[in-house]
This record gives sequence, C-alpha cells and structure tokens, in this order.
Amino acid sequence: MKIGIQGTIGSFHYEVAKNLFGEGQEYAECMDFNEIPILLKQNQIDKGLMAIENTIAGAILPNYALIDEYQLQITGEYYLPIQHHLMALPGQSIDDIKEVWSHPMALLQCRKFLRKYPQIKLVEEKDTAEMAKIIHQNQLKGIAAIAGYEAAKIYQMNIIAESIQTNKINATRFVIVDKKNENPSINFDKASLKFTLKDETGSLLKVLQIFANHQLNMTKIQSLPIIDKPWEYAFFVDILINDKNKYDVALSKLKKHILELRILGEYQNMK
Repeated sequence: MKIGIQGTIGSFHYEVAKNLFGEGQEYAECMDFNEIPILLKQNQIDKGLMAIENTIAGAILPNYALIDEYQLQITGEYYLPIQHHLMALPGQSIDDIKEVWSHPMALLQCRKFLRKYPQIKLVEEKDTAEMAKIIHQNQLKGIAAIAGYEAAKIYQMNIIAESIQTNKINATRFVIVDKKNENPSINFDKASLKFTLKDETGSLLKVLQIFANHQLNMTKIQSLPIIDKPWEYAFFVDILINDKNKYDVALSKLKKHILELRILGEYQNMK
C-alpha cells in the first residue's frame, strides 16, 4: 500500500502512518497538503493522511476545505501526542548552535524554550523531519532542527534537549482520507458531517437540537466560509454515535432544516 503523508520520512505524519499501517509501506512525501488529494484522484496513492486539528493551534481549516473540495472520505482517525526535540549532529551542545530550522508551528510551540537563547536565529521551513534530513546529509554543524524522535533516529541526530514544547499537553488529530469509502465500516461510532443552513432564524439551533434529542454527542463544530457565496458558511461537525437507529433518524430529520448534507466519513472513534 502506498500512503500520502505531509512531510518527509520521519515526520509526525510518517509516525502516525507507521503506527496505523505497520512497517513496510511505501510513502509519497508531500511538502504541501494540496498534493495529497491530487495524488488520490490520480490513483498514485491508496490512502492519504492529514492533520486536522491540534490542541494548541486548533482546527487546520485549509485541510477541512481540501477534504470538502475534493469530495474525500474520512475512513479513520488517530491522535498523536506531539513531542518536539531539539536535535543536531552528534558531538554538539546548545552552545554550538547558531540557527534552528523547523516548521513555523514547531517554532511557535517551542517559543518559551527558544527565548532562553536569543543568540540563536530561527529559520522557518516547510517540514520538521526534512530539516533533520538536510542537516544529516550535508553534515551541517552549528545548525539544529526541531522534530520528533523518529526523525532523530532515522537521520542519526543527537537530541540536545527533549520535549521543549511550551505546552506539554500537545496532541494532533490526524484523519485517514480516501477517494471514496470502498469498504464502509459497519462498526462505526463516529461520523463527520458537513451541512449548510437555510437562511432563517434559529436554523443552527434547530440542527443542534436534533443532535441533542437523538443522543448524538457533538465533539466538534467548525464553520468555513462558502467561497462563491459571500457571508455564507458551511458547518463541519463530528458526532459520537451510541445508537445507529437514532443516528439514521436524526439525519432524516436534519435534511428538513438544511440546504445540503454530506457525510464526510463514518468510522471508529479512536480517542
């Protein structure tokens, strides 16, 4: 199986893919999330993996938009605790480091630690693990990367400082995406939905009341502007399902109060 991941081998997406699908898979390294749905549509990969939200940064809105635009199906999810490590070539200490290269989000999440070393220049790059790879390949001294443990192991980097993220409770939710759900789960207990509302007073309240009346626990709600309709919004929600019959009834009632409904995915809750 070939899996599309954001970043290079050793990235957090790689770590999640390895945990989900095991060793020995083939990976398509994508520096931009936009590449993943394109590769899926072209049948160049079997599945894609996309980060969708983070406990610190919140929802990754462009990825919601990509899933919707390319009509992708969510077939599963995975929650990964994020541990950022400062790493460099062996034999170096923090005093030898002149620059730190990493993804802007990683630099942001480690800002408290990095403030202790104002002499170090921070350089924003596209990927965490790729920086470790470049430093290793070119044997760059005086340059450090911020990345995960997998990157340090793969690219033979020495971890100078462990878990330097400011907020120690830092996790990212990833979703598995596919062109269509060839083998829909019959044991799903979670669903991701997208809907647009009628332009009438209390329309969102009516939708939320339907969820509540049918014991559907909403774990996430996110609005996104509709590109070709200024000041109109689509809503993306995740719900937990205890009773599939109540879920089916809720969906049928939902359609009476909305303009459009799309089931983005029905899958197992992994939290």
